[in-house]
Amino acid sequence: MADTVYVLNGPNLNLLGMREPEIYGSDTLDDIAGMLEDRARPLGLTVDMRQSNHEGHLVDWLHEAQANDARAVLLNAGAFTHTSIALHDAIKAIRTPVIEVHLSNPHTRDAFRHRSYVGQAARGTIAGFGALSYVLALEAAARL
Repeated sequence: MADTVYVLNGPNLNLLGMREPEIYGSDTLDDIAGMLEDRARPLGLTVDMRQSNHEGHLVDWLHEAQANDARAVLLNAGAFTHTSIALHDAIKAIRTPVIEVHLSNPHTRDAFRHRSYVGQAARGTIAGFGALSYVLALEAAARL
């Protein structure tokens, strides 16, 4: 599965397109999945897109990405970005590169969003470009 990129999405991202579109845009998670699949094909990659509102699922999927020799993980941990030492530790525990992804720019929002435990462990961060953030992260993953 070295040509597979896991795309993991955390809490409330199942509500994309409905939830605060002025911040997160009108694209749904299915729309983003379609964009990623379209871009992945010419890059010779496949996308394994998942979403959970449960922190432990995200940790398990990070471990699975390494066990399956994934090329990379794109992780939009949602609010867990700012709270989860468990995700931080899981990222540090695996060899698979993790790219942190955000639709909005957390640094232009509430002060509590300025700290990212995910970002402290990730290979890099792409944020603030709406759904394009995912596509840019996929491009980065293809070059790792």
